[in-house]
Amino acid sequence: MEINQYDIFLANLDPTLGHEMKKTRPCVVISPNEMNKYIKTVIIAPMTTKGRIYPTRIEVDFQNKQGWIVLDQIRTVDRRRLVERLGEIEKKTVEKVKETLKEMLVD
Repeated sequence: MEINQYDIFLANLDPTLGHEMKKTRPCVVISPNEMNKYIKTVIIAPMTTKGRIYPTRIEVDFQNKQGWIVLDQIRTVDRRRLVERLGEIEKKTVEKVKETLKEMLVD
């Protein structure tokens, strides 16, 4: 299966502990294509339709639903957790994800 950065995949996140996001849900792949091609794990950010506005959450419209990309819950998962490709995020959303990740992890 080909996995590209900023693709949206349905991912099985269970089992989890504590406040980690649970169940099978859409997730955005944020790991770079070089990693996705050669390594058996991918870095993802889960998506949700529930929750609240928070600086590390990016608003997104996907499959006629309003929700958020939850960058405060990024994690590395085995690629076998990815169930199916659902699509990709829009360019404007990609830019917001990049800006927020930079603020979170670099600045």
